[in-house]
Amino acid sequence: MSAKTDGAMPDAHAVHCDPCDGDGAETRPLPSKVARKPVEQKSPAEWAYERLILYIKAFEEQLDNEHEVAMGFTGGDAGVLRIEGMGHFAPDIVTFYGSDASGAKTQLVQHVSQLNVMLRAVPKQADRPEPARIGFRLAADLDDD
Repeated sequence: MSAKTDGAMPDAHAVHCDPCDGDGAETRPLPSKVARKPVEQKSPAEWAYERLILYIKAFEEQLDNEHEVAMGFTGGDAGVLRIEGMGHFAPDIVTFYGSDASGAKTQLVQHVSQLNVMLRAVPKQADRPEPARIGFRLAADLDDD
């Protein structure tokens, strides 16, 4: 299945070692709110933000009830951020809100040209009966009501 939608999304494709691993964000249909606006009319921050949401949601769909999504950083000792929110500031900034492994409030503000995110599964917070699913909340914001 192709994720192209009337020019709203440039070429996207993925291949997995195990065909049973399912479709990644690259091959899923775009939410209507995302597909409605052509890529050429989006800032780099908006377009990166929307695609990151799709990746986070697809990653969360693979997790069991004991794990949540977090983000690892490359090129430093910043560690891992449990993703609790995300935003963008056009034309070129993407922001991640959350907490680190010790529970300290953490925020990453990143220029889209430096965007390099590794999604990780981390144990859910012990004080919560259910894992937090930020990807589903973010994706709901991309869908029309």
